[in-house]
Amino acid sequence: MHKETLGDIGEKELINRLGKFMPKNQISDDCALIKTKNNNNLLVNTDSMVENIHFNNLTICPQDLGWKAVVSNISDLLSSGSKKTIGITISLVLPPRTEWIWVEELYKGINKALKEYGGIILGGDCSKGNEKIISITAFGVQGELELRRNACKPGDIILTTGIHGLSKLGFLIQNKINFGNEFSLNKRLISKSIEHFCRPKVYPNFLNNLLKTRSNKKIRKIGCTDSSDGLFQALQDLAIASNCKAIINYEKIPKVEDWPKGDKWDEYYFFGGEDYELIFSLPKKWANNLSKLDKNINEIGFFIKGEASIEFKDNKKNKLFNKTPYKHF
Repeated sequence: MHKETLGDIGEKELINRLGKFMPKNQISDDCALIKTKNNNNLLVNTDSMVENIHFNNLTICPQDLGWKAVVSNISDLLSSGSKKTIGITISLVLPPRTEWIWVEELYKGINKALKEYGGIILGGDCSKGNEKIISITAFGVQGELELRRNACKPGDIILTTGIHGLSKLGFLIQNKINFGNEFSLNKRLISKSIEHFCRPKVYPNFLNNLLKTRSNKKIRKIGCTDSSDGLFQALQDLAIASNCKAIINYEKIPKVEDWPKGDKWDEYYFFGGEDYELIFSLPKKWANNLSKLDKNINEIGFFIKGEASIEFKDNKKNKLFNKTPYKHF
């Protein structure tokens, strides 16, 4: 008889089942919230990168890998409303054949990211293994605004901090994928995609800009997540957690200049992952104020009452959502 495997149930169902061993709502967001007596509540996040799953020697150098490992954690902190990164702990699993220079370059990249976005190395652990694994736990301080997946409301405008799909394209380019004669990628697009894959950036001023443009000071919680698992997965997570229907306007989706057209490129855009953009929702007036202040913010749709799901405003595009999102197993 076939025994149920993680490949059968997938990551989301695995997390749901693990949630039964935790306090209620502990798995609602990527970050855990720890309340403190002085009201400087802590946000805690852990992300891991595994050799031949997330990286290899062909796709990324160790210094860029160190940078990316930090940024992936800080992105999750920001998407929960962290106003400050305190620091990180690092767990390394490394084969004995690993050269010291590889580890040294990894930590140079880690320190560059911390210098850019704040925080220090607090400690960690090392172990022997058959493949390289970098697991980072990051600690942040909860800001005035709580950003949570379950805080989207019908009527809210859906926004994104930037462009998607570039990291996926960068990954394919680094893996020497042949696109054939159908597409001609110019040097500018190639360079930008590799940069997004190897050296992703986050938005440390995002929370301050939200506070500056808040039209109603009584609002303390908004819906938000990041697109580390792809734009589609981010939208789905928000819709399910908030029990709303997301309506996406394909024509408003921001794309980089020279991005090719076609179904395959739409797949890269919506399902690629590792872009670390923030996907969030705001009341209309607040959304308009923020868009005027930050030109990198783009409105892409809105939430309505209805079954938790995603639809395109143009129904002809809905077939795209039949594709399979990024899988961890």
